[in-house]
Amino acid sequence: MERDAALEAVFTPVRPPSTFEETVERLGSAIRIGLLPPASKLPPERELAAQLRISRSTLRQALTTLVQSGHLVSLRGRNGGTFVADCPPLVEHDGEPLDQGAWAVLDYRVAIEAGAALLAVERGREAQFGRLEELVEKMSGELENFEEYRRTDVRLHIGLAEAAHSPRLLSAMTDVQSQMTDLIALIPHPPEVLGRANEQHRRLVAALRKKDAPRALRILREHSEGTEHILAGLLPAPARLGSAA
Repeated sequence: MERDAALEAVFTPVRPPSTFEETVERLGSAIRIGLLPPASKLPPERELAAQLRISRSTLRQALTTLVQSGHLVSLRGRNGGTFVADCPPLVEHDGEPLDQGAWAVLDYRVAIEAGAALLAVERGREAQFGRLEELVEKMSGELENFEEYRRTDVRLHIGLAEAAHSPRLLSAMTDVQSQMTDLIALIPHPPEVLGRANEQHRRLVAALRKKDAPRALRILREHSEGTEHILAGLLPAPARLGSAA
């Protein structure tokens, strides 16, 4: 595959901790703007993982997501490999745009969840943290059923607000989760993606129990950024306010 400067940037190392999500965004965006044209073949898995400096398992998760979204196809056999689809969905402009209104919802989510976590650290009770832990365990058995997983996921985030003991914050969390459900319905959710998200849930509950507010906030931001990266990679999107041109 011939490389120019822009294409070279697609295959530069991905930064932790959101390596999976950034890989989806990087490859999805490259397909959307034509740096990776239809029917072009990606480098072999081992080579691509080395270029991006991510594990092969993380790369496989990202490729699986892009296959399920229709951006890539995986072919077996002598001439097999991973190829850009002949008609990627967003090249045909049949995806919903991720506009500034959507980014406003994502920002709203960050503000509400961060506030809920801070107050939950201060005010949360052991019984409430135990309930959150039960929901995490329930989701671990729902990775193959996104609808069930999402219902439990919403309950967990609302439970975070309940642990903050703020009726107004609880109302805001319910509102933002409703709006987030509309957004995340636009992207695929393979079990690997749900498993990664639920591990972040597990770490969050542990941080809340330890009254470690800075760690809880870092985990929540990592959690929300993962969604942002995947949405940005799979949906046509204008530049965010304040982002580099």
